[in-house]
Amino acid sequence: MNSALGSRQAAAAVVLLFSYNGLVIGAYAASIPSLTARFGLAPWQLSTLFVCMGLAAIASMQVSGRLSDRIGARRVSLAMIPILVAAILTIGLAPSLPMLFVAGILLGLGNGGIDVAMNAIGVQVEQHRPKPIMSFFHGMWSVGNLAGASMLVLLAPLFAPDPQPAVATTTSVAAVLGVVAFVVAWRITPETAVVTHTDSSGTRTPIPASAYLLGLMAIGFGLGEGTANDWSGLHVTQIAGVDPTTGALGYTCVVGFMVVIRLLGDQLVARFGRRAVTVFGGACSGVGYLVTALGSGLPVLLVGWSLVGLGIGMIAPQVYAVAGHTAGGRGLAVVVTFGYATFLISPALIGSLVATLGIQKTMFVPALLLFGLVFAARIMPGREDDVAPSAEAEASWTEPA
Repeated sequence: MNSALGSRQAAAAVVLLFSYNGLVIGAYAASIPSLTARFGLAPWQLSTLFVCMGLAAIASMQVSGRLSDRIGARRVSLAMIPILVAAILTIGLAPSLPMLFVAGILLGLGNGGIDVAMNAIGVQVEQHRPKPIMSFFHGMWSVGNLAGASMLVLLAPLFAPDPQPAVATTTSVAAVLGVVAFVVAWRITPETAVVTHTDSSGTRTPIPASAYLLGLMAIGFGLGEGTANDWSGLHVTQIAGVDPTTGALGYTCVVGFMVVIRLLGDQLVARFGRRAVTVFGGACSGVGYLVTALGSGLPVLLVGWSLVGLGIGMIAPQVYAVAGHTAGGRGLAVVVTFGYATFLISPALIGSLVATLGIQKTMFVPALLLFGLVFAARIMPGREDDVAPSAEAEASWTEPA
């Protein structure tokens, strides 16, 4: 074992995994417009790429969740980093459309696998620490995501007007950083406990019903977060009647408040418990969406989107943590899959509603789901489960030697 699960080194290892995963996704997401122009992708081709990536990620989540329980989440997380390195490097240097699709599928496999495994490690590290830390881990994913996207933004002017060299440089740097991350993670990531799912007689138990409740909650915050990511900038631009640059402040408010609350949210969890934080997060983001659905002036709309980011930023870390504490890697796989599937379908769903109802009335839909999440959160495991699995937990943890 490289280090104790409750040590600072173990926490640093999880921060590294979350940050690098976020950096890769940020670099990829920022490259999409340039890749679309380079390969002349029609909307249906881009959608097909997203679907292929999503299906690969969902398949990987199911396998990685069970493997994390069976052989330890450390091994699964480390195995995913080379896949992410190969994927992001190929995305930037792909010579043809088929190779871009291959890279996209690889990215889906690596992202889905590490998403479950690194959360599983995070849960075990949190269990061995005196205070919650999952929100901070998720906050560092957002920091890495911002760094990956910012890298391309900063490099683009150096290669203007051709964006391809900037994309290739960004993805190559991300790949090199992945090699470094792998070496460091190999040295400092602790061995994790093997998780078994058996009762006192040794009979294998099914996935607990609570995992599916948490999965339904993931649909709620997944749709809320996806809508904010996709539509906040356009919503502010159209409703406030401002230029697109000013309208982008809507998305900036969402991301900014989400990062801040995730970096600071563990203090709230330690004081009030996961249930209370999740209830408040659902209510805060729901109110935020109501403000965006009813408001019109720029300051009012920015307050609304700030509340959305503040509220949604609190929810995902708590839902993932409870899933891991009570159901291990396979429970995490259920919850992450529900959330990821929601991200896949939400653009089409919200887009069709915007076309039918208009962008402002559509904001009532995520508001309704997030208020529903408030009621679901009241029956999720509460404060007593913040940093240790409940006595009745289905998962049995065997410490590493």
